[in-house]
Amino acid sequence: MPMDAAPDAAALDPEQPQPRDDLLSAIEVIEDQPLGERAQGYAALHDELARRLQSGPADPAA
Repeated sequence: MPMDAAPDAAALDPEQPQPRDDLLSAIEVIEDQPLGERAQGYAALHDELARRLQSGPADPAA
């Protein structure tokens, strides 16, 4: 979604978690882990983000 695009109704609902907030929260949790465990956390986050991208709309105009 372009940065200047109008947000949808879900994006305007303060009760709904926003993807950016979810990502920042996940990163904070990973960063709070001991150094030896962070790689596993980042790998899991990578897998989740890749899964989300692959399940998105196939039409780039959508």
